[in-house]
Amino acid sequence: MRLRSGVFASSCLLVQVLGVALFLRGFFPVPVRSLPRREARGGFPAEPAPPGPGMVSNWTEIPPPLFKKVVIVLIDALRDDFVFGSKGEQFMPYTKQVIEKGTSYSFVAEAKPPTVTMPRIKALMTGSIPGFIDVIVNLNSPALLDDNLIWQAKTAGKRIIFYGDDTWVKLFPKHFVEYDGTTSFFVSDFTEVDDNVTRHLDRVLKREDWDLLILHYLGLDHIGHVTGPNSPLVGTKLREMDNILKKIHISLLSKEEASFPNLLVVCGDHGMSETGSHGGSSAGEVHTPLLFISSAFEKRSGPLTHPELVQQTDLASTLAVGLGLPISRNSVGNLILPVVGGKTMREQLRFVHLNGFQLSRLLQENTPAYEKDPGYEHFKIAEKSHANWIKLYLEGNNSEILLNLGKKVLKQYLEALRTLSSSLSKQVAQYDMYSMMVGTVIIMEVLLLLLLSIPKALSSRAEFEVPLSPPLFSLLFYLVCLMLCAVHVIVCTSSESLCYFCSMSWFTAVGVMMLISALMCGILSAMAKIFDNSRLPVKNPVLSSSSWSEIDVLILAGTVGHVSSLGASSFVEEEHQTWYFLINTLSLVLCQELCKNNFLLKEYDPQHSTTVKQNFGEASEYKNIDIPAADNSKLGKTTTSDEFSRGSDKWLSLASPWIILICCRLLRSLNQTGVQWAHRPDFGHWLTSSEHKSELSFLAAVSLLMIFFLVQRRCSLVSKIAMALGLLGVYSYRAAIGNVIFPWQHGSKDISKGITEARFVYIFVLGIVFSGTKDLLKSQVISSDSGMKSTGLREVYSGLVLLAALLFRPHNLPVLVFCLLIQTMMTKYIWRPLKFNAAQITIMHYWFGQAFFYFQGNSNGIATVDVSAGFVGLESYVEIPAIFLTAFATYAGPLLWAFHLLCYLSSEVSRNSAAVGHGCFCYALMRSLPVAVYIVLVTGLRYHLFIWSVFSPKLLYEGVHVFITAAICLFFTAMDHNHSHKVQD
Repeated sequence: MRLRSGVFASSCLLVQVLGVALFLRGFFPVPVRSLPRREARGGFPAEPAPPGPGMVSNWTEIPPPLFKKVVIVLIDALRDDFVFGSKGEQFMPYTKQVIEKGTSYSFVAEAKPPTVTMPRIKALMTGSIPGFIDVIVNLNSPALLDDNLIWQAKTAGKRIIFYGDDTWVKLFPKHFVEYDGTTSFFVSDFTEVDDNVTRHLDRVLKREDWDLLILHYLGLDHIGHVTGPNSPLVGTKLREMDNILKKIHISLLSKEEASFPNLLVVCGDHGMSETGSHGGSSAGEVHTPLLFISSAFEKRSGPLTHPELVQQTDLASTLAVGLGLPISRNSVGNLILPVVGGKTMREQLRFVHLNGFQLSRLLQENTPAYEKDPGYEHFKIAEKSHANWIKLYLEGNNSEILLNLGKKVLKQYLEALRTLSSSLSKQVAQYDMYSMMVGTVIIMEVLLLLLLSIPKALSSRAEFEVPLSPPLFSLLFYLVCLMLCAVHVIVCTSSESLCYFCSMSWFTAVGVMMLISALMCGILSAMAKIFDNSRLPVKNPVLSSSSWSEIDVLILAGTVGHVSSLGASSFVEEEHQTWYFLINTLSLVLCQELCKNNFLLKEYDPQHSTTVKQNFGEASEYKNIDIPAADNSKLGKTTTSDEFSRGSDKWLSLASPWIILICCRLLRSLNQTGVQWAHRPDFGHWLTSSEHKSELSFLAAVSLLMIFFLVQRRCSLVSKIAMALGLLGVYSYRAAIGNVIFPWQHGSKDISKGITEARFVYIFVLGIVFSGTKDLLKSQVISSDSGMKSTGLREVYSGLVLLAALLFRPHNLPVLVFCLLIQTMMTKYIWRPLKFNAAQITIMHYWFGQAFFYFQGNSNGIATVDVSAGFVGLESYVEIPAIFLTAFATYAGPLLWAFHLLCYLSSEVSRNSAAVGHGCFCYALMRSLPVAVYIVLVTGLRYHLFIWSVFSPKLLYEGVHVFITAAICLFFTAMDHNHSHKVQD
């Protein structure tokens, strides 16, 4: 079967998407350690049996609850410094007074990444560390089947009321006697989302028909997403939360009994970064306050010390003891001892023994050699000491020796708990190695097939014969398929743990095995052809000799260097520095090429002028794919060079690389990204501060004018008008939500959600895109008009630029301006004069697309994803539009550069009819190479210290990027209409 390069590349990427999905499913498995909840109750341990005959402990039941009513106030994105820092002093005076002088205990709770809401709720209520894949299912939370505090409380007959984030309602369906859920994903709502919780308070606090009240406030998190942690709105929201806590605390004090006190717990699910987002592992994201307020505690006296650091998972164990419930079976948390410090020594020892017994049992179920674990050994030693203490206690010994021995046993238990918890936390990652290996094999086979296909795919015809059933390999295909099926049977029947690939139907599994076999046979067939061609005599050794230009060497060295750097955690965290270095170096090499083209061209050998434009890495018989015959090339280039050298264009061309370097340096100052220097102030933070709203407004207005000037040149009159009105709507939207102001606007303006303004812009975006799509359909179906096709692509591109302008935050609009400016300059003054081939042009576009991904302020951490972009113009959370808008805003840089590449290559079909096919193939290869290598590296580094905080988020980014690239290549293939007609002719 004869395939064009674009079709072949798109097919390979679709297969690679399958491999990446299978690998991700194995790398981020659904937790399989959870025990059925029906088994979670029962089997409560008694106190350790005291040594000696006839000595039996009389305490075999779960201790009674310590508190009558418990209120949990979870303030989403509450950072520790919002309570313990200067903001707490200023905006939360009552809470601060209770911490310093009241009956309370305060801690800093450390959350594990990913710091997003749903996994954090799981950690708070189960005491376990959720898998990283919970980042993905965070948008659609399924019911929680693990043993958890809410289920234990409901089973024990406790009445639970909940108001707030509807994630709780999805996780714990039918667990609440009364609830009112609010959507957590509409981030433009700062007030109503909290008012819907507070409106129930007065009524509920007067009632006595509940035991556990949970309130989840979302407003602070929404403010952080939209305006950042330094916004004046944060102070207003903290003051509101302080008043709510005051109301709850006073109500609980007024109704409690002296012997049976109430408890108020204040916590956050996660914090927020300096940009207002969350999901990563920075200090601001993982450190949250944890307050226990009750009259059962002693009144604080003496100087206030810095709060002790505890784990977020410790809350589940502590609340279970406080409510008289069994500790969740999968909890890895430790009891926070000060909360039960007012109880007798026997009660305290009983509490920590229950916690230790639960942790040791969990260790037994997950570690074959559990008896050699240091934590288990420490627990058994503490248990023996506890038994000796029980013996003395039952004998009626009340001396100081009993108290001191009790403190010693307590210390032993706490050490055992810490060690057990640490051992269990390290075993959280249970990889599905079989699914990972199958996915890796598919990915590596696709990469090898693409590499072997370079000579044919980048030939002048950009097509090659794909043997679907070669006689030589037909037997091999069936043998490989049978061998893989046998391996599948052996693995799936002998595997002790659950495997996703084994759970698939046999029809699907056999299909995957056949795919792997077919890819392997295709690789062997391609290698055999290359080997046969290498044995043939070379007809023209002069023309086939390889000649590499400086650009080719830089592209190869840069690609290899970037891929090699992915194995180091520091390079992954600071990957933006790699791309900044590569595009700066590229600009300098382009400057050198322009100087040669303008001043030294006549001194060059004519043959070198031809071969310097060859595709890098291409086989000898397929050289000069983008250049006509040698004589015509020489004449055409000399003529073009003479014309180009006259006039001001020559000096603009020479200045272009330096202007690009200046633009890139300015963009680097706009957004600090990565990890090492993300905390440092940048121009973006300066602009977004409330004191500089006028400057931000001026910059946004100028940027929108520049966008119109750079985009409208090749659009129709109707599209120009639509673009102008759309950009005006963008500014109106940002003014409506309070980001910018109009010149005539004085004083504060009421902030709205800007839904009308945003939808006004969407109308023009759709209008421009539909106008361009109509021209594309005409050029593809009715007539092969390259001019109409070019116009259609330009108009679709303009619509995407308008959409990006709407979704970008105002301080990021200069990123869009510089993107368009660099594209315009490189097209007019660099690429066309130098006549680079399609492969070189494609790789340059790819490099700049990657750099602009980071210029936007993105990083390889989840915290930099701008979730607010997914809710522009939406009244409520709608899953598909929200996901699309968020993905587009995040990958706008690579998408715009990829679309510009298509526009440019489509305009070059007169010079090279296979340009679009070459571009599609090179783009697919440039994306396939890093993801394949990175997956192999991540597999080898799966037990690395930073696997969850550094490598896993990057893996998710790579997976999404492969999916987006596959869609881009499919569009490239659909637009490669001219070449398909020429091939048929």
